[in-house]
Amino acid sequence: EGVLRHRYKAKTKSILLSAGSWSASSCRLPCRPCSWNFSLVQLAQLEEMARNSEKAQSMLNRYLAGKQEEKRGPRQKRPYLATECHDLNEADKWRQQILREIGRKVMEIQNAGLGEHRIRDLNDEINKLIREKGHWERRIVELGGPDYSKTAPKVADATGDDAVGMSGRSGGYKYFGAARQLPGVKELFEKEAPKQVRRTRFQMHQAIDPDYYGFRDEEDGVLLRVEAEAEKLLRAQAVLEWEEKEHERRQALASVGGGAGALGQQEDDSAQQFVAFVPLPDQKAIELRVLERKKQELLAKYASEAFISAQEEAKALLNKK
Repeated sequence: EGVLRHRYKAKTKSILLSAGSWSASSCRLPCRPCSWNFSLVQLAQLEEMARNSEKAQSMLNRYLAGKQEEKRGPRQKRPYLATECHDLNEADKWRQQILREIGRKVMEIQNAGLGEHRIRDLNDEINKLIREKGHWERRIVELGGPDYSKTAPKVADATGDDAVGMSGRSGGYKYFGAARQLPGVKELFEKEAPKQVRRTRFQMHQAIDPDYYGFRDEEDGVLLRVEAEAEKLLRAQAVLEWEEKEHERRQALASVGGGAGALGQQEDDSAQQFVAFVPLPDQKAIELRVLERKKQELLAKYASEAFISAQEEAKALLNKK
């Protein structure tokens, strides 16, 4: 208690000096130069004025923490070898502890600003803990416990594939978080684009056989049967379309030829009748057309170009065609 009081005197004096609330002239406490005679309660109240970092390093807090550790007893340390543990519950407890350490370190390694050396050390520690976890899982199986290696989820990378290490196997050295972006490691996870190899003409002709040209399609008889059914269907459709068109043509002939009686009479006489569905010129119009053509031929043969142009201008003035 005397030692604690002495330590707290010096600590409280430094706190008051730093806060500017104490001076030698205003101090009324007898000590050398002023006496510090506080009780433990007063020292505890002054300790509340200290900062958190000073509280953690204070003598009282360390004293109380030591008392609590004495009550709890010495902390158990994880055995170096899994074979040294002979209790199933203890082995399962150490495995859970390793899992917590792995999770904490995996979260820490996600920070790319830790530096290359710290990231490599964390990755080595994680791989070491993973190997140690495997030893404890095998020890749990030996002690009659469940096999966690069969039910545990596999470690996957960012793409969802199994994490593959340097050895090319899923059980090799693995990289986590920012360690995958380290120089010399990033190249291991870059997949080369598949090269498209163009086949040569000789390689393409090797796969050609008579079936490619359809030479043996009719040997089993299936194709002939299918073709016969399709031909029968197409023929029936063609006949139906022809009958519809023939019916429309006969109706048109009946309307032009003067009724169904005339149509029947013409069919009996087997006479072919030409039916025009557009207006035809009469005989007089044909003669005028022929005369006009002959006139144009004579003018083109004997008349000069100046005469023809003058004649066209005259017709244009007279509005004659």
